[in-house]
Amino acid sequence: MKRAVSPKLAVVGHVGPAPSGGNLSSAHALAALAALGQQTRLEIFRLLVRCAPEGMAAGTIATTINCPNNTLSSHLAILARAGLVRGSRDGRSILYCADLQGMRALVAFLLTDCCDGHPEVCAPISSIIESACGCPDVPTRKGGSNARRK
Repeated sequence: MKRAVSPKLAVVGHVGPAPSGGNLSSAHALAALAALGQQTRLEIFRLLVRCAPEGMAAGTIATTINCPNNTLSSHLAILARAGLVRGSRDGRSILYCADLQGMRALVAFLLTDCCDGHPEVCAPISSIIESACGCPDVPTRKGGSNARRK
């Protein structure tokens, strides 16, 4: 009797951290998207984005989203391996924060060559991203700040 072959699933943990300073590879982008493709992990990431840059202790995250500690630990590990969450020790606890640089790299990967030389196509995307931030001023690439466009 033949055994049924199960479909192959991508395992997020085998990718490793995204290269720093370089472009994201397809494997890293897929790992990040797979990590965010689960409701609890998406909720964790969005919570950590809201409290950036300070971060949040694992116990507080678990209480806030009503998630058992051992399950939360697995979710945080998957998000960390995908380059979307960082943990740093603060005394006896670990503070987790959204890795916004990792998310920027993912968005850049997704939008690379988005307009094929037609900036009017990208303009709505840029303005949506800026308005979603909620910051009063959005820094320019040269380090200054511009008042948010309305």
